[in-house]
Amino acid sequence: MSCNSCSSDINSVPKGCKSNGSCGTGDCEKLSVFDWLANMALPAGQEPMNIVEVRFKNGRKHFFRNTDKLQISIGDVVAVEGNPGHDIGTVSLVGELIKVQMKRKGIAVDSEEVKKIYRKATQKDIDIWNAARDKEYDTQYKGREILGKLGLKMKLSDVEYQGDGNKATFYYTADDRVDFRQLIRDFASTFNIRIEMKQVGLRQEAARLGGVGSCGRELCCSTWLTDLRKVNTTAARYQQLSLNPQKLAGQCGKLKCCLNYELDTYVDALKEFPKQDTVLKTEKGEAVFVKMDIFKGLLWYTYKENRAKWYKLTLEQVQEIISANKNREVVASLEEYESEIIEAPKAEYEDVVGQDSLTRFDAPKNRKKRKNKNKRPQNADPNQPIKATKNQRQQPQKQQSQGQQARVKQKPNFNKKPANQVAENKNSEGVNTPKTNPKKQPIRKKVTTPQPQKAQQNIENKAVNTPIPIGNKPKNKNRNKKRRPPKKDSNNTENA
Repeated sequence: MSCNSCSSDINSVPKGCKSNGSCGTGDCEKLSVFDWLANMALPAGQEPMNIVEVRFKNGRKHFFRNTDKLQISIGDVVAVEGNPGHDIGTVSLVGELIKVQMKRKGIAVDSEEVKKIYRKATQKDIDIWNAARDKEYDTQYKGREILGKLGLKMKLSDVEYQGDGNKATFYYTADDRVDFRQLIRDFASTFNIRIEMKQVGLRQEAARLGGVGSCGRELCCSTWLTDLRKVNTTAARYQQLSLNPQKLAGQCGKLKCCLNYELDTYVDALKEFPKQDTVLKTEKGEAVFVKMDIFKGLLWYTYKENRAKWYKLTLEQVQEIISANKNREVVASLEEYESEIIEAPKAEYEDVVGQDSLTRFDAPKNRKKRKNKNKRPQNADPNQPIKATKNQRQQPQKQQSQGQQARVKQKPNFNKKPANQVAENKNSEGVNTPKTNPKKQPIRKKVTTPQPQKAQQNIENKAVNTPIPIGNKPKNKNRNKKRRPPKKDSNNTENA
């Protein structure tokens, strides 16, 4: 079986071991066979088997006779008889296991299909072989262009050159019969070699090209599966699978070969189950089959008149009902049989040896948030001052200098009344009126009192008397501060 870590290029040459597919371990070979008779000695007087198995491109194998009794082992590159000329391949199996392989494939030992081995491949033979394999990709590309020009309904899947480079085999797939006589003439005139056309099926094409299946492993047909058996939809029906062609089809477009792997087990298990068209007769009506669980031995039935609810029964209960119906007896109902089923409780984790629970790390940790100690509680009185914490008491307060205190911007008190309004609150006798509680007074709209005319005249006179120097604009240092009304000067009041 080919290893997953040793990938192959487009010419099926492994890249991992850098031995061009001729390594002696056999790990990079497709459909390799384990020789379990290699360590067993032959009986006295018996000659070893003189037939070896040789592998060619993409798992194609043939048997060849070692007439010259050459010392050949697995992994040797040999030159064998071709049609015409000679071909180059790699030895994949030797020894007494050859008899088992030939018997399985239906080839006799003295058959004419078994050709002979010429010699072990020399360096010149290997160089010609590698040069011929390097031309396979370009030949396939040009061949597809010729197919497109002729408009033939066939697909050229692969090209294989013979070891001496005098012959090329074109593998193709087609749904119908194709007349490719003109195609062979065009191929022969273009490539100047002997042409052989060989049609293969979709499964054989997938086995030659290889790939990865839906299970995540390499295709069985390209690694170890040698005999491709027919797969029908009945295999899916026996295994209670949905007849969805997209899920049941493989890389070749046909049904997956793995549907036959467990088919025998399902067929043996279904022998004890009743047929699906069997009808159960009860007092409430006739019940029909819905589905089953083969390995758990459970079946689901429902009434013909009311198909909304399914009733789960065991295999023994269904057989009991069928035997009663054969004796012309009618059972009460399916509800009684379903109530008799006792489901075993699931065993939970038990701390027997003193171990901790397996789910001790599943529960999230409660992270306590750091609360602000200076934050006022919700139900606290807003007029009550906040108590200082212990850390704030320990920190000494920094004394500000007079310059820093002057720079501190004080927030304006909009509730403070100007001097004009304070004067109006006094009585004619000069006695202040008592203060009233602002909460008990009704809400009144704020009325802005106009400034006296004298203050406005002072502002106009000040603006006229102050000269502005030419070329130098006055620097407004306090432009960001809030404007306040100007102070009264004694000189301006006298003039007024």
